[in-house]
Amino acid sequence: MEWWTILSDRHINGSRLTLDDVVARLDATANGIGRRSNEAAEPAEIEEQNRNEWVKGDKPLKAAAVLVPLVVREDGLNVLLTKRTDHLKNHAGQISFPGGRVDDTDRDALHTALRETEEELGLPAKHINIIGELDEYIVGTGYLVNPIIGVIEPPFELNPEENEVAEVFEASLDYLIAPENMGTYARDYQGATRHHFAITWEEHFIWGATAGMLRNLSQRLLSE
Repeated sequence: MEWWTILSDRHINGSRLTLDDVVARLDATANGIGRRSNEAAEPAEIEEQNRNEWVKGDKPLKAAAVLVPLVVREDGLNVLLTKRTDHLKNHAGQISFPGGRVDDTDRDALHTALRETEEELGLPAKHINIIGELDEYIVGTGYLVNPIIGVIEPPFELNPEENEVAEVFEASLDYLIAPENMGTYARDYQGATRHHFAITWEEHFIWGATAGMLRNLSQRLLSE
């Protein structure tokens, strides 16, 4: 069984965040870095259950990193997202950030995020200006993800890896981080009901880890 609660009308806050706003608010809330988040929705006891699903288990978390790409456009900032191909082993067909597992040859999480972005989208690191990172994020498939935030300024060209990436699109940052636009999504999985955050952008349904990381970004950028 699956069900979701999502606002159907698009809503964007009246005041748009500029790149300077984003950098300033990330700097102001940087002391939150290093906490572990998860993709569960309320109530709090469910969130705690999912958070500790892997931490308390016998399986160690695998290190991973993603890039949260912000694209500077004339009408505001957009978030660059990908739709994974349907044949992938994990998270097939889902909306995601470019990224993946940390390889033994990677220097750090930043190296992983930039390497994976170039491999998936054909976008070299020279086009990306790193401005911060979000909280570490535990994904239900057993990964501890480090989300790195980078800024991309046009012009740039993408050459998506067709075996991994089915689609690349941009969505308004203001829309994605507006609390009014975030709902909840639940599904029965392996005998238990799993709760996730979710956002609908045009024809795209963003849920799970990607929506959870966007929620963390919203908390960082909209906190007083």
